[in-house]
Amino acid sequence: MAKYIATISWSRDSQPFIDSKYKRVHQWKFDSGQTIRASASPNIVPTPLSDPSAVDPEEAFVASLSSCHMLWFLSIVAKAGFVVEQYIDKATGILSEDEHGKQAITQVTLFPHVIYKNGDAPSTEEHHNIHEHADKKCFISNSVKTNVEIESSMSKKPAR
Repeated sequence: MAKYIATISWSRDSQPFIDSKYKRVHQWKFDSGQTIRASASPNIVPTPLSDPSAVDPEEAFVASLSSCHMLWFLSIVAKAGFVVEQYIDKATGILSEDEHGKQAITQVTLFPHVIYKNGDAPSTEEHHNIHEHADKKCFISNSVKTNVEIESSMSKKPAR
């Protein structure tokens, strides 16, 4: 069993509060020592009460799914003997009403594009199978009810 700790902190700093005109900017501090500036999404809480330059929980949710998938993918593909030069995913999450009428991230689509070292690429079918295996192994994906789809692509780095 592993334990993960994140400390989330916010303070009013003399702002009005009861009228809901307080800033939503806060800090995420992780057990690694990293501190991230966070805020409510400007799609939910208008600026200046939110800060679009900060990470919002919805973005972090999408990023955690993408990151977990990528780490499993890289592990599986390395064990299969293929060399990955680059992995880029512009993951997208959709906030909408779920089947109970509650706001939720109901869909996350991963768009991983993998560049393999020339000559070290799996077949397209193997590539997609590795993504499916990574999705089944991802702890974050296994922890949520959100539908996670993967639309992967690949290419080979030209030989020099």
